[in-house]
Amino acid sequence: MRAGRAKLAAVSRLNVTLAVKRLVRDAAARLPELAHVRASRVLVVAGEARRASRATIRPASPLARRGAAPRPAIEVKGRTILYVITLRPLWFMGSTPEERIATVLHELYHASRRFDGTLHRGRRHAALPKAPYDRKIRALLGRYLALAPPELVAPFAASGTVRARMWLERPAGARANGSRARRLYTERQLFYGPVRMVTPRGPRPPSARAGSRRARPS
Repeated sequence: MRAGRAKLAAVSRLNVTLAVKRLVRDAAARLPELAHVRASRVLVVAGEARRASRATIRPASPLARRGAAPRPAIEVKGRTILYVITLRPLWFMGSTPEERIATVLHELYHASRRFDGTLHRGRRHAALPKAPYDRKIRALLGRYLALAPPELVAPFAASGTVRARMWLERPAGARANGSRARRLYTERQLFYGPVRMVTPRGPRPPSARAGSRRARPS
C-alpha cells in the first residue's frame, strides 16, 4: 500500500520541464519576436551548474561547425531536436516566478530566426551588451505576462519536490568517445527525476529581479 501511494505521489508531482515546454509554445504564439520558435524542436532538461547561470541554450543540430567534431543527433518521439534548454540549480532554487519565465524567454531569444539549430549571431552576449539585452528581455517579459494564461504561469511559483526530465546519458561529441560514440540520442537516454524547487515569498531586492543575472548560452 505504501509503495502504491509513493508511486501515485511521484506521478502527481508537477512536471516542470513540461510546464516550460508549454510556456515556450505559448510565448511563440503570442510574441512576434519568438514567432519562429517551434516548441516541438526544443528539448528541456534539468542539469548541473554551469557558472552562475539559471539556464543555458545549446544548439543540437548534428551539423558540425568548421573544425568542430560532429554532434550526435537527438530525436524525441521521432522529431529531431534543434535546441536543448538546460535548467540549472539557480533556476530551481531561490528564483521568483518572473525570473524563471524571463530566463526561458532569454534563452529562446538567442536562437537563430531561421530556427535551424544555430544561435543568432547578433544576439550572443559577445555581440550584444548586457544592458540592451536585459532591457529587451524585460520588455518581452512584461508583454508576455500581460497576455499569458494564468494556468501556464502558475507552475513557476511552485515550491517543493517536482519532476524534471534529465539525461540518463548526456550527448557527447565524437571526439569525446571516439569510435564508440553514440550517433543518436532519444527518449531512451532520458528519464524523469525529482528536483527540489524553492520559490521565495515576498518582494525581491532590485538587484535580484528578473534579468539581473543573465544566463549565458553554451
